[in-house]
Amino acid sequence: MSSLLAISNNLAEIVEQAGSAVVAVNAGRRISSSGIHWQDGIIVTSDESLQRDEEITVTLSNARTVNATVIGRDASTDVAILQIKNVELPVTKIGDSTALKVGHLVLGLGRSSEGDLRGAMGVVSVVSGSWQSMSGGNIDQFIRPDITLYPGMSGGSLVDVAGNVVGMNTSGRRGTALTIPTTTVNRVIEQLLVLGRIPRGYLGVGMQPVRLPENLKTALNLTSSGGVIVVNVELNGPADNGGVMLGDVLVRFDGVSVNDTADVLALLNFGDRVGKTVTLQIVRGGALVELAIAVGEK
Repeated sequence: MSSLLAISNNLAEIVEQAGSAVVAVNAGRRISSSGIHWQDGIIVTSDESLQRDEEITVTLSNARTVNATVIGRDASTDVAILQIKNVELPVTKIGDSTALKVGHLVLGLGRSSEGDLRGAMGVVSVVSGSWQSMSGGNIDQFIRPDITLYPGMSGGSLVDVAGNVVGMNTSGRRGTALTIPTTTVNRVIEQLLVLGRIPRGYLGVGMQPVRLPENLKTALNLTSSGGVIVVNVELNGPADNGGVMLGDVLVRFDGVSVNDTADVLALLNFGDRVGKTVTLQIVRGGALVELAIAVGEK
């Protein structure tokens, strides 16, 4: 019994310490969301939970409410950052999300608009490699904790048993919890603080997947079973200026095979493609053609 009591007290202490950097974000919903004091004066929260860009306040651990200003938002990674000024608030301890393993014990933390701390305990149920959100954001790890995100906890922190924040929690499909890892949050913060936005690559074409005939694959020595066919070209867009035509079938993007529009979107948004020239390999009239395209910004 003494061992269980010690574990319980230890968890409560972790929640108290890590929770001191968790705030409530009041941005237009009847139910507030949560946020994390990530850097001095910088609050990280879920972009999806922000219903407006003005008249936002945050509620601190002592129930004090202060004004906050939106610095930048990125819907594709569900990360938004707010700024608070002249407020003494503990900064969260950032941990290493890459060290997470399935079965690790974790805590999900949030705060209500009244200033009450909320917590949920569970284990990491899924950890895998990088993935792309439906809106084209690159997330460094897929992390699914087996915790319940109660109302208002989206945008709060996922904490390991050492008291380190390993990511920001957000709601996935059917209300399940997903965690945006610290590596992604740090990268997005850096770009938002400098630019106020995340540059997204843009070609100016409409595309859809298509399968390639076996005889064409053999003739052109292609290993991929498909590509994406161009069904629309925006006038004076990057692709149009680079010579892309209707009916072209894109099979490689800078040497990487593509089979679906999602593949193209992921490659466009990998690193900083905006303003750089990429090589597109296309099938046109039964022959392979290479085009150099300067990527625009969406």
